[in-house]
Amino acid sequence: MPKVVMLTTLAPTTAQRLVEVAPPGYEVEVHSAKLPVEAQRDAVADADFLILFPPSLDNAVLAGAKRLKLIQLVSAGFDQIDIDLCRRMGIPVANNGGANALDVAEHTLMLLLAFYRRLREMDDNVRQGRWAAIDSGATTYTIQGKTVGIAGLGNIGRHVARLLRAFGATLLYADAEPAPLGVEQELGIVRVELDDLLQRADAVTLHVPLNASTRGLIGARELALMKPSAVLINTCRGPVVDEQALAAALRDGVIAGAALDVFAQEPPDPENPLFELDNVLLTPHSAGVTVDTWARRGRFVFENLQRVWNGEPPLAVVS
Repeated sequence: MPKVVMLTTLAPTTAQRLVEVAPPGYEVEVHSAKLPVEAQRDAVADADFLILFPPSLDNAVLAGAKRLKLIQLVSAGFDQIDIDLCRRMGIPVANNGGANALDVAEHTLMLLLAFYRRLREMDDNVRQGRWAAIDSGATTYTIQGKTVGIAGLGNIGRHVARLLRAFGATLLYADAEPAPLGVEQELGIVRVELDDLLQRADAVTLHVPLNASTRGLIGARELALMKPSAVLINTCRGPVVDEQALAAALRDGVIAGAALDVFAQEPPDPENPLFELDNVLLTPHSAGVTVDTWARRGRFVFENLQRVWNGEPPLAVVS
């Protein structure tokens, strides 16, 4: 039966939730991703499958993995893996196939609602005895009737669209590729160019992978296209947004606000200019991580491994 090695920074109890769904007979070893490179290389040398969380692997470890049939990521992102080297070695890399898409989508909706209803300020005011400090009738909003632009209509973007549709939002999306047949009709969403989306949307939410074409996708020019009342939400990857340009746009009133779960540097520098602003909500790259996500991720991971072991092609391949 196959040997599976998992390199992870997860707490042991959380890692166990992932691997406990392994099929009978699988030999599964869990190692810390913080081990020295030499120790990681030894652990992976005779593995049939490698599971990674977070999606990061030193090339020296990869080069020594001569038996690998699949690198299976527990995450959606894959920007910290040398995909070209994997391709040259003939090792497919698969992400989690959208197993955490619902978690990220709900977090995205939470951020939009929290911004629109001024949740942070409301909570603080009640605790401080300032019962009517905010005129909610003049400064808070509903999602119904708003136009929301989704950049990237993959697994996560489609989940976001389903949730927003239930709230009565008008939906636009921008993507390098049109959605699969029937998806636009199902979601009630219209494909437009990114510039058009930025100009028309009351809220813009980003769900693109990080690659050469999306790095710096939202900069000063793009922010200037947005409505002064608009909010920008980023739950994909930090470098998709130029943080300096965003901080300037928020400070100067170019857009009304932003909500970020991801940053160009993680953890962010304590001197990050976004920390000084009241019109931005921040969370610590936690959108896709909930108690409920691990069982879904684990099932997908081991179903994919079993496919490959059976001689079938893996799902959700990124290389």
